[in-house]
Amino acid sequence: MSENDLVSNVPLEPSNKEHSSEKQKIENEELLLKVKILTEELSASKIENGELKANVLKMTQIVEDHRWEVRRLKNQVEELTKAPFFIATVMEVFDEEVLIKLHGNNQEILTHKSPDFKDDLEPGMRVAVNGAAYVIMTTISQSTDVRAQVMELIQSPNVNYDMVGGLSDVILEVIETVELPLTHPELFEQIGIEPPSGVLLYGSPGTGKTLIAKAVATQANATFIRMSGSDLVQKFVGEGARLVKDIFAMARSKAPAILFIDEIDAVGGTRTFDGTSGSAEVNRTMLQLLAEMDGFDGRGDVKIMAATNRKDLLDPALLRPGRFDRAIEVPMPDEKARLEILQIHTRKMNLGQDVDLEKLAKNTTGFSGADLNAVSREAGIFVLRRRGTVVQMQDLLDAVKKVKRGEENNKNTVPSNMFM
Repeated sequence: MSENDLVSNVPLEPSNKEHSSEKQKIENEELLLKVKILTEELSASKIENGELKANVLKMTQIVEDHRWEVRRLKNQVEELTKAPFFIATVMEVFDEEVLIKLHGNNQEILTHKSPDFKDDLEPGMRVAVNGAAYVIMTTISQSTDVRAQVMELIQSPNVNYDMVGGLSDVILEVIETVELPLTHPELFEQIGIEPPSGVLLYGSPGTGKTLIAKAVATQANATFIRMSGSDLVQKFVGEGARLVKDIFAMARSKAPAILFIDEIDAVGGTRTFDGTSGSAEVNRTMLQLLAEMDGFDGRGDVKIMAATNRKDLLDPALLRPGRFDRAIEVPMPDEKARLEILQIHTRKMNLGQDVDLEKLAKNTTGFSGADLNAVSREAGIFVLRRRGTVVQMQDLLDAVKKVKRGEENNKNTVPSNMFM
């Protein structure tokens, strides 16, 4: 065998270059794997960091809410533990001192003037004083019964004088007595007379007394306060008189004002005493009403309107001039007035060609304005019953018969307890 053959049969070892390349490749793969692992750990750390930030913000908000609640409770505790104030009335005001009377025990105390209220204190004012040194802490507005406050008419009833038929003379007298003294007082000054102080409307039920008051409330540029006579009759002793006093005080504070008392005979009847506390309380309420209407204290720009069906029951002291300067009868409508009232109540109705309102006015003798309103409404119900759209004359005649029959039934009805 030759030397060349021996050399060719010897196995060849890999070169250093190939070995290092393979090692480098393995190291690169390991590095890539580590980078991938670190990247995943970094992403997880970012997510965890975001969740921690959200939790921190949530806990911060919870802590702030607790702090706010703690401050609120502290303030509430301070208010609850604060020394209470006493209510007092200023009796006299001196240079540096004030004489006050505490409510409840009527104890009179002389205290120093506070610099904050030095020039604002007047006799009769209500003030709050602390219980330690009786120092005036604040002034309080005069008390007004909430029952008096709700009697003020806020929304107009949307009734004008054109909606009152057949009572032009009555409306003219009401305007002269109630509206003109408030809107044009100079007219009375030029003549040299005192303006009328009040008007009493009396007459049969349904003739339009309350309707006139609604029209006055709409037309007059003044505060309108309305009440019923029964509202002034209270259960407890002295409550009715105090309510009357508060009502007139509120009216004077909101002057010019019109005060309307419906069904005044409920509280203004002739004074009698049957030995019961209820009768005595009604008398006390009426005495306070008399004093407010024409007593030592002036009413100012406050006009009185009242309505009743029974003028004969009213106390003579209530009817004298100075309280009610005018007593105006609201009569039952005559034929001309009934025609005007029917025209008013049917102006929006779809009347047929055969409707004769003049004939209808002749056939409704003895009907009041309320009865005529019922006639127009019942006629509309008859049309509705037959599913029609036009009111015929026969519908109106049938309505007249129904309303008249209803009145006769009411007159013939005997109370069930009359013979008990």
